Amino acid sequence: MLRFMIQRSLVALAVAVTVSVASFMLLHLSGDLATAIAGPEATSVQVEAIRTQYGLDQPLLAQFFAWAARAIRLDFGNSFYFRESVIDLLAARMPITLFLGLVALAVALFVAIPLGVLAAVKRDTWIDRVALSVSVLGQAMPSFWFGLTLIMIFSVNLRWLPVSGNTTWKHFVLPAIALGYYAMPAVMRLTRNGMLEVLASDYVRTARAKGLPPRKILIRHALRNAVIPVIALAAVQFGFMLGGSIVIEAVFSLQGLGQLAWESIARNDFPVVQAIVLVLAMIYIALTLAADLLNAFLDPRLRQ
Repeated sequence: MLRFMIQRSLVALAVAVTVSVASFMLLHLSGDLATAIAGPEATSVQVEAIRTQYGLDQPLLAQFFAWAARAIRLDFGNSFYFRESVIDLLAARMPITLFLGLVALAVALFVAIPLGVLAAVKRDTWIDRVALSVSVLGQAMPSFWFGLTLIMIFSVNLRWLPVSGNTTWKHFVLPAIALGYYAMPAVMRLTRNGMLEVLASDYVRTARAKGLPPRKILIRHALRNAVIPVIALAAVQFGFMLGGSIVIEAVFSLQGLGQLAWESIARNDFPVVQAIVLVLAMIYIALTLAADLLNAFLDPRLRQ
């Protein structure tokens, strides 16, 4: 187990370094940052002064190592637009995005796992076909369109839930459903396939031959083994949700990291965009590593 942990940690570290280089290079390859910061009406003297002030006149490699050294200390500089520390901006917006992601993941798991189990037990029936149709529809439907549809139905027509904001729990209901529906198809299909494989295994047939109750076989013998791959997928989907919250938060005007990223991209606030990309990527890498280690702990065969 220790060897597996070391191997996975080294892979995660390599991915983290790659993401750091990519997030740094993408912004610097998008154009002249000094000109973008100074604005279109700035003179050449002002542009050069900004280039010197922010260290943009240094070699690119030196800029990267200086930025990486500050990023390790969670020092991402100051925002060009908000005129405050980037880390303070992220700390203020992060709880909203994390809460939205957790609620959306809970919605996805609460619906997808029972639906996947039911589709496997009722294989090749109308229930199975309806579950697969819901899965296909969830992957084909854009999340922003689904969010706008929910607003039209439950906020504009029925007036049950608020349209935008994040002051009460009601403001998170529609965004969580819209974001959770995006992750539900993958979880449902993986649960269904895992259940079909386990239900056809020898130990399940042996349990049936012993006369164990069907519910006990389904929950204690089948579901417990079929749900192991869902753990890794749930962590990956949570990372996707944090990244995908940019669109959902813009649709529902939630003041989280997604809305902050949207505003920063529109205003060329490069330090904020760079920090958000790096932080979300590091969270995704950490979640993936934790899921791999947990799966290896639950299933010793994966350690090989």
